[in-house]
Amino acid sequence: MSLRASLPTIARFLAGGALNTGSTFVLYWLLLLFIDYRAAYAISFAAGILISYLINTRFVFRTEHSLRKLLLFPVIYLITYAAGAWTLRTAVDRFGVDASLAPFISICATLPLTYLLTRLVLVGRQRPPRA
Repeated sequence: MSLRASLPTIARFLAGGALNTGSTFVLYWLLLLFIDYRAAYAISFAAGILISYLINTRFVFRTEHSLRKLLLFPVIYLITYAAGAWTLRTAVDRFGVDASLAPFISICATLPLTYLLTRLVLVGRQRPPRA
């Protein structure tokens, strides 16, 4: 599939990611009213994985839910976390990027990987539907 044909799906992916990020921040802040920040983070992070699965399955890639997809979905987060952590370390330790700015490089580097892995898990090798 060409990049041009993928643009609507990519735009939905970015919009879904923004919605998910905003939702998990709000959940985190609400949980802070009742529980310790570490527990609030863990709960909001896990909720973010589930929200991402729901958004990406129906809204972004317009595919059906399945137990297999749900169980495989957290693997995407493990892989992208590892890639992001490596990118962060390389940016800071090897290239001297300020540690406060390096996460932006990490996000930019892992976003395409996240998209491709999410598409692979949710759609497989078939082409996603047209917008």
